[in-house]
Amino acid sequence: MKIGLHIRNSGPFASRETVRDCARIADANPAIEDLWVYDHIAIPPEESEGSEGYYLDPLATLSFIAGVTERIHMGTRVLILPYRAPLPTAKWIASIQQLSGGRLLLGCGVGWMEAEFKALGVDRSRRGRITDKTLAYLNRCFDAEDDEMESNGQKFLFRPRPMKPPLYVGGAPPHAFRRAVAYGDGWAVPSGAPDELRDPIAELRRLFEDAGKPAPEILVQVKTSLDELENPQALKKRVRALSDVGVTRISLGISYETVDQFRKIVDAAAAINESS
Repeated sequence: MKIGLHIRNSGPFASRETVRDCARIADANPAIEDLWVYDHIAIPPEESEGSEGYYLDPLATLSFIAGVTERIHMGTRVLILPYRAPLPTAKWIASIQQLSGGRLLLGCGVGWMEAEFKALGVDRSRRGRITDKTLAYLNRCFDAEDDEMESNGQKFLFRPRPMKPPLYVGGAPPHAFRRAVAYGDGWAVPSGAPDELRDPIAELRRLFEDAGKPAPEILVQVKTSLDELENPQALKKRVRALSDVGVTRISLGISYETVDQFRKIVDAAAAINESS
């Protein structure tokens, strides 16, 4: 089981200094595999409680984290593909992968918030089709035999072209499973208890095997609190139960305000990893 953490890229506590210092603390602890950020681009006032509408762009945040760390992997959970044009998105992804030394993990999804689609002028009913198109485009960019690509009838060189980052499809079956088999390397599970995930994970494994693909990675966010970390036995039990049903990565989602609080989260997460 690989243990990761969500690093805050939203709200008044997501300052430059806090993001930098928290990323470095996690990077210094080899038990922490990865850091994850959320994606919101246009929060309406009525949905801004907690974040105050303050969201750092996820790709910009990961670029910053890549520059202040050396070891830790970093990912989007999840990048909403219909919010962004395919070519600039591919360029962002390739650039982060290049500059981070191959440490990017790419969670992708279709999105859900109507207000954000409206602000972007994107038809929400087309989000699935847009996502499929973008996923196919990303795979073409990274899997092509050479650097020459074509977009809108124009040939161009897609460079840099580092190794394609692992791609985890978010969302619920059956659509997320179809996309994961067609385009990805695993499933970014929205949420779920072990008993609820057992059968879907087994199904996805069968689908990957039938497609001749390696077994999928399964990512699950585990939401918890600073209070629960004070008595972590129940949390350790949850992690073990998820591992037993086939989860390969978890990301702990814990709200924090200060660097010192994040340091405690890192220490607790490392202890869970050692005993799981």
